[in-house]
Amino acid sequence: MTRFSKLMSGQTLLPIIQADSARQGVQIAQAMADGGLTLVEVVLRTNASLAALKAIKKEVPQLKVGAGTVLDARILEQALEAGADFIVTPAISKVLLAELTGCGLPVLPGVSNTGDILLAYEHGYSELKLFPASLSGGAAFLRAVSSVFQSIRFCPTGGVNQQNMQDYLALSNVFAVGGTWVAPAEWVEQGNWRAITTACHQALN
Repeated sequence: MTRFSKLMSGQTLLPIIQADSARQGVQIAQAMADGGLTLVEVVLRTNASLAALKAIKKEVPQLKVGAGTVLDARILEQALEAGADFIVTPAISKVLLAELTGCGLPVLPGVSNTGDILLAYEHGYSELKLFPASLSGGAAFLRAVSSVFQSIRFCPTGGVNQQNMQDYLALSNVFAVGGTWVAPAEWVEQGNWRAITTACHQALN
């Protein structure tokens, strides 16, 4: 099983793209690439998400492009058909973990408590997404579980922003943070791609 952090090649931000059209997805992704990112996650939350994922793969080929919000076998199959480079889930179950284990791609399973962490660990996963991070105990929770789950590393997502990201990244069991703050809806609606590029650059530096 390929380690998710290896796929990120040292990038400490997992940026989330939510697009209402394929074109919009490409514009967001290009702005992120211009900001120095090499990997992005397209969340499958809109009717245009799969088309956006395909278009980004084609038009911004230097990016690794993954599929997020994968909840079941059907969505997983759609993500694989669209050419996703990796899979991210918001939550886990025994059924979903069984599907993910056989998909052949790096996977970042979502967890929110110690029971989830143990379940993912039992299925061979040592790198997990804490979601929603701010409502699941945040940095204090990750610090508390570090001595129990010593081989597990996290990418907290949900409530993470430019102001608190360093609180997470300072923890030994955090390899990256995820979030939407580098591409908020208002910037996307305004076509303010320069602001997205600047936010990505600041997050990386």
